[in-house]
Amino acid sequence: AVSPGECLGLVGASGSGKSTLMRMIWGNYLAASGSIMVGDVDVAKAAPREIIALRRGTLGYVSQFLRVVPRVPTVDVVAEPLLTLGVPVAEARGRAMALLAQLNIPERLWSLSPTTFSGGEQQRVNIARGFVHPYPALLLDEPTASLDAVNREVVLTLIEAAKARGAAIIGIFHDEQARARLCDRLVDVTQFTPKALQ
Repeated sequence: AVSPGECLGLVGASGSGKSTLMRMIWGNYLAASGSIMVGDVDVAKAAPREIIALRRGTLGYVSQFLRVVPRVPTVDVVAEPLLTLGVPVAEARGRAMALLAQLNIPERLWSLSPTTFSGGEQQRVNIARGFVHPYPALLLDEPTASLDAVNREVVLTLIEAAKARGAAIIGIFHDEQARARLCDRLVDVTQFTPKALQ
């Protein structure tokens, strides 16, 4: 269980199932048994429309890789979660622009597709998209990967602000300093990862 305002860190050797567990919580991977409760929704048994609704307003996700429709301007990629919630276009784009500026994405890039950006820039767009709406629950898969020291600090500050407003967070942080700063508890997934069949 993860409480509001708590950050739980998933740890374990590479390949032990940290990202797999996160994708199960997100609803991309099916659970063979058990329950995954996000609020009152059991993701393990939910219908696709219930998972889509959960992602729309309750559960945010910052993955390691930005996957977006090509040729969509960066500002609209970031604003899209707000637009699907019915936030007016001007307000959604304004909030997106503020986050892009905070994450040091140059304004000259906002009208371009992020598919043309560097890895670090794409990661910051991914983070902006994940933080543009105040999701009550957040999944963060290596949010500080590919970032320089200045932008890493911006991201850590965003995560601390999310905790302060009461977001329940599950994260994978290979950066030990980030983990020590953000995580209230650590769970080693190797304790319950199914062993490979011989």
